[in-house]
Amino acid sequence: MNSLEPIQVRRYGFQGTNVVVLHGGPGAPGSIAGLARLLAPHFNVLEPLQRRSGFAPLTVAQHVDDLAVVAPERSAIVGWSWGAMLGLSFAARHPERVSRLVLVGCGTYDENSRAQFKQALENLLNQAGNESIRDLIRQKQSEQDEKARDATLGKLGAAYARLESYELLEDSLGQADKLPVDAVGNRETWDDVLRLQRQGIEPQAFATIRVPVLMLHGDVDPHPGSATRDLLQQFVPQLEYVEFEKCGHEPWREAHARDRFLKKLQTWLKQV
Repeated sequence: MNSLEPIQVRRYGFQGTNVVVLHGGPGAPGSIAGLARLLAPHFNVLEPLQRRSGFAPLTVAQHVDDLAVVAPERSAIVGWSWGAMLGLSFAARHPERVSRLVLVGCGTYDENSRAQFKQALENLLNQAGNESIRDLIRQKQSEQDEKARDATLGKLGAAYARLESYELLEDSLGQADKLPVDAVGNRETWDDVLRLQRQGIEPQAFATIRVPVLMLHGDVDPHPGSATRDLLQQFVPQLEYVEFEKCGHEPWREAHARDRFLKKLQTWLKQV
């Protein structure tokens, strides 16, 4: 366990099962606050704000250690995008600490899946005919100032959210939810994710996970849900997969899928 200061945790709701929601990015704190609020009437919801860069090398192991300090025993874990990957890493290392695991819009675990994802994004960009995202990518790559790079990554994330959606509802996040993104933390953490995959550590380590696992995915999410499902089920055979029509990367924000997504998620979490 590390000796750094514990990470911050925001809390929503104070009844029922402990549910820990993990934001995406890496380095996008606050990005799952909207889902935390939707779950709050039914559960005791905790939203850990993952450690920013600058205090320690940001690795998957560091994020797992940070989560182990703040997550209550036997919590249900709901991770979105990179947060789903962190949830898997945490459950593999601390199987006794997790009661159930939900993967929403899970990230990729091999080169083939990443190639599918990149091609799907390229297709969406071409269909949109909008050069603003490509401009932001070039700006992020050339930007030298750290704060400016963080701001550009935040704009890029918001643009991608629209691109990767079917029909987004109005964003319900308040100003306090919209925390600065962490471009350096994004790069450090993702580099370590790829290292673990190259070395054959993940997803192989997930074979230790014995709790129920639910994977929820939108049918128009460019992240290749079925390919990731097939790979993960080699190590987590109990994984259940549900795909939602007319739904992108953030199901709780989708006009056509939110109600179906929340009903499935809440019903499944209440089985703890």
